[in-house]
Amino acid sequence: MGKAQGGSSSTTAAFVGFLAGSALTAAIAYAYSSSKKNETSNNKHTTSTTTTPTTPTTTTTTKSTTKKTTSKKTTLPPTIRSEQMSRNELYFSSPGNFSSITTSAVLVVGLGGVGSHAAHMLARGGVSYLRFIDFDQVTLSSLNRHACATLDDVGIPKVTCLAKFLEKVCPDKSYCEIDARVQMYTGDPTKDGTLLDLPPHLSKQKWDIVIDAIDDVPTKAKLLSWCVATNTRVISCMGAGGKADMTRLHISDLKSASRDPLATKLRQSLKRLIQSQLKQQKNDPDSSKITMEQAVSFMEDVDKLAVIYSSEKTVVKLADFTEEQKQEGIQNFGNVDKMRVRVLPVLGTMPAIMGQSQAALALCELGGKTFSPVAGERVGRNVRHRLFQQFKRREKDIRDKLEAQLVTQNGDSKNHDTPQSNSSDNNDNSNSNNNNN
Repeated sequence: MGKAQGGSSSTTAAFVGFLAGSALTAAIAYAYSSSKKNETSNNKHTTSTTTTPTTPTTTTTTKSTTKKTTSKKTTLPPTIRSEQMSRNELYFSSPGNFSSITTSAVLVVGLGGVGSHAAHMLARGGVSYLRFIDFDQVTLSSLNRHACATLDDVGIPKVTCLAKFLEKVCPDKSYCEIDARVQMYTGDPTKDGTLLDLPPHLSKQKWDIVIDAIDDVPTKAKLLSWCVATNTRVISCMGAGGKADMTRLHISDLKSASRDPLATKLRQSLKRLIQSQLKQQKNDPDSSKITMEQAVSFMEDVDKLAVIYSSEKTVVKLADFTEEQKQEGIQNFGNVDKMRVRVLPVLGTMPAIMGQSQAALALCELGGKTFSPVAGERVGRNVRHRLFQQFKRREKDIRDKLEAQLVTQNGDSKNHDTPQSNSSDNNDNSNSNNNNN
């Protein structure tokens, strides 16, 4: 009976606590919604007093102006923001430091299937300043993998689509500032300008983390070379198309990434690019200084350049060119010149998981709660057997060498002891002879 009463009382206490928490959340939400209603009614009152009924054009202009002003001044009460981030704060409480996330600046280049999910979770995770860079627009075919795009967003830039969505999650720029750049990163300073520069109002020397979600190898290599030159932490994503097995995802340095064609091409492109930059440095003393040793060290250090890749073999191939493309000329298709034209089949789950993985790694590093990813892939039975046989042979060789050394040592000791025994025998014989005499 005592146990039953104890369980009942604890259940009652838990239920009361749940009701109290729900009531608190509801009260906060009601207060926020009431403030928004009052703000809206005040805006309507202001609009009605400043417009004249005989000029509908003026009324429309005034409404739009008021609406823009309201969006710029949107503030989120601290109680709402605190509850919104409460689970993240608990996760990074000990060990960790959630305030380092809320004061961080992250650059995301590429807002497709991978980048949109990474950027989306970074914003939800509490990053205070995010810059999105992508030139592409939302298409019907990208709706199967984009983090938040809908039919209404088709035709608008991907960065604009994501920024608009995240304003509904956190409209207060003092908590989450989104800098959406509808621009293509080229790696050419004359074309990019200040695209990768931090804004003046941030008291930082460089980005805390760069998220690379570019699907074009040459452009990807240019961004990584910039990170090498500026010694900026970067988390890069390899190929997500034509794959579906999430159990074969790995996080490693670029040199260790295996069974990923994009990673192989990227290593080669990055080395060639750095070699060309080294040649330019000889002719241009003002260019950014970078050495091949520095680049190789960067590619081998997962704490500087982490890559998320899949060791799964691609199960589908690129779609064939259509007859229309062949007749009109393949070069006439595609968003940008010198970028891939053929369509790679993509299951939307794989880009989403890889983008979420980038965000998870970034948030844990920023929050001081890092984890050690397992970089190696699963070992098959044949490989295990071969390794086992190698270890057995190695162990046998070591044992044979040690035994041979012991035999040699024992032989030497016996040879060394034999003359001593003979001399002692001779001494004994001589002593006995003397005694006989």
